[in-house]
Amino acid sequence: MTTKQKKILIRIIVSAALVLLSFFIHSDVILKALLFVTYLVIGYDILLKAFKGILNRQIFDENFLMAIATVGAVLLGDFFEAVAVMLFYQIGELFQSIAVGKSRKSIKCLLDIIPEKANLVTENGIEEVDPDEVETGSEIIVRAGEKIPLDGIVTEGNTTLDTSALTGESKPKEIFEGENVVSGCINLTSVIKVKTTKTFDDSTVSKVLELVENSSMRKSNSEQFISRFAKYYTPIVCLLALLIGVGIPCVLSMLGFNAEWNEWITRALTFLVISCPCALVISIPLSFFGGIGCASKNGILVKGSNYLEALSQAKYFVFDKTGTLTKGKFSVSEIKTAEDATKEEVLFYGAYCEYNSNHPIAQSIKDAYEGEIDPELIKDVTELSGLGIKAFVDNKEVYAGNLRLLNDLGIEAEEIAVGGTVVYIVVDKKYIGCIMLEDTLKENSRLAISELKKNGIYEITLLTGDNSVASEKICNELGIENIKSSLLPHQKVEELEKIIKNSKEKETVCYVGDGINDAPVLARADVGISMGAMGSDAAIEASDIVLMDDDPLKLITALSISRKTVGIAKQNTIFALAVKLGCLLLGAFGLAGMNMAIFADVGVMVLAVLNAMRTMKISGSVKKIHNHKNG
Repeated sequence: MTTKQKKILIRIIVSAALVLLSFFIHSDVILKALLFVTYLVIGYDILLKAFKGILNRQIFDENFLMAIATVGAVLLGDFFEAVAVMLFYQIGELFQSIAVGKSRKSIKCLLDIIPEKANLVTENGIEEVDPDEVETGSEIIVRAGEKIPLDGIVTEGNTTLDTSALTGESKPKEIFEGENVVSGCINLTSVIKVKTTKTFDDSTVSKVLELVENSSMRKSNSEQFISRFAKYYTPIVCLLALLIGVGIPCVLSMLGFNAEWNEWITRALTFLVISCPCALVISIPLSFFGGIGCASKNGILVKGSNYLEALSQAKYFVFDKTGTLTKGKFSVSEIKTAEDATKEEVLFYGAYCEYNSNHPIAQSIKDAYEGEIDPELIKDVTELSGLGIKAFVDNKEVYAGNLRLLNDLGIEAEEIAVGGTVVYIVVDKKYIGCIMLEDTLKENSRLAISELKKNGIYEITLLTGDNSVASEKICNELGIENIKSSLLPHQKVEELEKIIKNSKEKETVCYVGDGINDAPVLARADVGISMGAMGSDAAIEASDIVLMDDDPLKLITALSISRKTVGIAKQNTIFALAVKLGCLLLGAFGLAGMNMAIFADVGVMVLAVLNAMRTMKISGSVKKIHNHKNG
């Protein structure tokens, strides 16, 4: 409990004790004095906020409604009602504050992953520096128990990492020499040396925090509706209360009837207390904030509640293949050569041309090349999006890419039909051979596709730049019927446009990818979902939701959280509006007193907040899926 929450709790306890004491006082003057002091103790901050709102011309909010209703009750001599309303309102506020604190907890824990130092390897030994000062390509030492300060590659040592803060996965991950590590993870067992591949500003931990900080800026349609609703609702109910408290008595007086001013003013004050939109204004954003917090706890970063709401309406899922549904860890299965070339020559030019690429295919080719690569021989590297790479190697123009690249160059080569990926090598406009690689499915890809179908997804499509043979093989294993292969990035966008065009207005189309060539499609989709661990920076920036551990099964978790969150938000909206409307009508006709007003305001708010807090716990269906996976 925070200091502020403790202070509110103390005020509630003191006020409640004073109210109990008032039952033993028989002097009317002393009783009213005691209740008035109690009213100031429990409600001074609300009165102050209302006064500041009037000064700042931001009058119509819940503080104004509470202040004018309770001050009116005091002026009418109803001290007990005024104290009761303020007391229960503060109890409701405390509930809301605790609920927000709990939903923030899983997000705030991300702040703990910020590394405070980096052990930089220098000529003079190891220096402890700020991570901001470490340049790309530097070597750092990470001891057991320390956080990894920057993204990089392990150059010495093997260890085990705690990745739970980033991925939500409690099981430690084993890391070996040559593997990538990301900032924010905790080194558990052994000392490792890491060669940095990114600056601190571009590191995973910085990106994660930036995404979380910006998530609250993007409101869902439900939240926007509540904001617009409150903007017009509060002035309207104030005018209605004025009409009830002043207008009706005036009309009755003009007609010669007994106006009974006290009764009508009491009705108006009761009407104001009932009308407080706290349940809606607090519980709806809290529902989405809790949902985002729950997703974050499970290694899913949602950039805004609007995307969480859109995901709940998903009916179409479109996937990239490599690195998304497959591991992206290729192995060279075969090398074919043209008449005048050797396998060693094909692999040599392939490895050199792909030297500066971080793509999984490029990494596999470099791993297969046993010789040491001399970067001085490589010049003018150009990435040809969706086609391959061009580079000058030892003063020779080299291309490494797919068959479409060869067709664009006007070079003839036989199409190799294999169930994997083929990289064709061209040197000085002459085709010298190709490198064949095979990829394998991720562990949970089959289960993820199966669960998506069970969760009411109409259509699942694969859009890939890979050849048709490799694509069909993967789709047959996964049970995906819609395949579009050999696509360039702009063609992926065109295919996605067709799917979006065929979908209905409120049916969301999601695209899941990880590579640079996926960035345009991720940006175009209703909801773009990227792989955060191995995915490219461009893909992560363009996406709306990031899966931090690249596990496709997290899609089901995200889908479940989004649907549960939106469902709870709708429950709160309907419940609060129904109770408010009913009690407002009863209050206007004098059939509801302050007790009913307190329930309609504070009671509804507490119930709505408690309901909203359910978003912080993952649904049982997702737990069953993971238990099935682990079993």
